[in-house]
Amino acid sequence: MPPTKKRARTYDPVRTRAAVLAQFGNVREAVRTLTPGQLASPTRLGEWTVRELVAHIGMAVTAVHRALERPAPARRTAVLLDWPFATSANSAAIADFTRRVAVEHPDLDAYLAGVGESLVRLLDDHPGTRLLETNAGALPLEEYLVTRTVELVVHSDDLDAAVPGLHVPYDRQALAACTRLLADALATRAPGGSTEVRVPPYAVVQCVEGPRHTRGTPPNVVETDPLTWIRLATGRADWKEEVREGRVSASGERADISTLLPLMA
Repeated sequence: MPPTKKRARTYDPVRTRAAVLAQFGNVREAVRTLTPGQLASPTRLGEWTVRELVAHIGMAVTAVHRALERPAPARRTAVLLDWPFATSANSAAIADFTRRVAVEHPDLDAYLAGVGESLVRLLDDHPGTRLLETNAGALPLEEYLVTRTVELVVHSDDLDAAVPGLHVPYDRQALAACTRLLADALATRAPGGSTEVRVPPYAVVQCVEGPRHTRGTPPNVVETDPLTWIRLATGRADWKEEVREGRVSASGERADISTLLPLMA
């Protein structure tokens, strides 16, 4: 379990809503181009096909719908940074649900269209302060939507990996929110100030116990690009390989953060 200390970062609720809708729209446009053969292709997510991956993306968005259908919790019981560490608990149930959705919705374009239209209506009808019961605890809607940027960006990358040449576009705000939440999760898992992790242009965090850096160039620095960071944080990339291929720069005796990864899977 991660330490209880949390590093707070605020997210603009208007931008977050726009980012979720934009990235979901990017996924939908990409899915429209997929052939039956491509939909039947394997993914890097165990036994899931591309069809099941697309169904899961829709399911990740309709998690908002399902939460809003339930009574609002009486009080908040979680913070946003609880969410990355709570995602693995329901993995078996999520896999079963995903397979059912894929079978029940053979027309994926129509399915995603309905999901998108209903999401717009729900977001128009509910304030960001409305509490939702989530797998991490009770969170306000505006914060839970930040977690949807992670789902959408991570699975957009999964789609790209499964279908060569697809290239799902990334909404800048969605990519930024996803990067920042996962960077803050690292700082939560390993609080400290001896190592600086840079993911330009979106995030810089201090982490790992040890001598705190205050001035000049930090003695321990990790730097990488947003997608490589997201893949490392979610178990889709190997630390040693990314360092060897030059996609991660790590300097200093405390710069090897491989034992802290992945943060979620």
